[in-house]
Amino acid sequence: MSIMASGSTRHPIFARFYAKVAGPALDRAGVAEHRKRLLTGLSGEVIEIGAGNGLNFPYYPAEVRRVVAVEPEPQLRALAREAARAAPVPVEVVDGRAEQLPAADGSFDAAVVCLTLCSIADPGAALAELYRVLRPGGQLRFFEHVRAGSPAMRRVQRFVDATFWPLLCGGCHTGRDTQSAITAAGFTLTEVDRFPFPATKIPSPAATHILGTATREHSDQAGPQ
Repeated sequence: MSIMASGSTRHPIFARFYAKVAGPALDRAGVAEHRKRLLTGLSGEVIEIGAGNGLNFPYYPAEVRRVVAVEPEPQLRALAREAARAAPVPVEVVDGRAEQLPAADGSFDAAVVCLTLCSIADPGAALAELYRVLRPGGQLRFFEHVRAGSPAMRRVQRFVDATFWPLLCGGCHTGRDTQSAITAAGFTLTEVDRFPFPATKIPSPAATHILGTATREHSDQAGPQ
């Protein structure tokens, strides 16, 4: 996950851990294939929130004219700027919060959230901002770990989220109902794949993931009520 919490966005210990340990561990577990699926078919102007240290950058297709990558954590942002130099498309890495994006209304063809909404203090506000900056008909691409399907694991998620998990993991929460939050923000879901990741012998509260696409409707009346 990246770090997009409101308020203080300096998490230097977790930033170093994510860049040197968690990110490479996800790569070994096969996350690259999910990143490719997330970004395949994108084109035009794209905004990515919670870009972290730029792990998505290599997978943007050539049809993308520009990526604005928003990351508030200083150390991760610096690493993302280094990664942007080797990206196959132009990437501009900027400081900013998901709840108040530095972009004009309707200025992007697509938005990307990848292992990010778990750590935002107000994911509803962040999704409303993404809705605002997308052009009518624009796509939201998402890859997030979410609330588990089983009641037993949901109880585990509530426990870890109320105790130690957010403190250790840069504000991350394991049990958010992100799919419902996306529709509540006004988006129309067009594709959702739900699956466990990574494969582990011991069940993890952060294992349930969704990957998919939602759209901002063309009508100005579509949106959060």
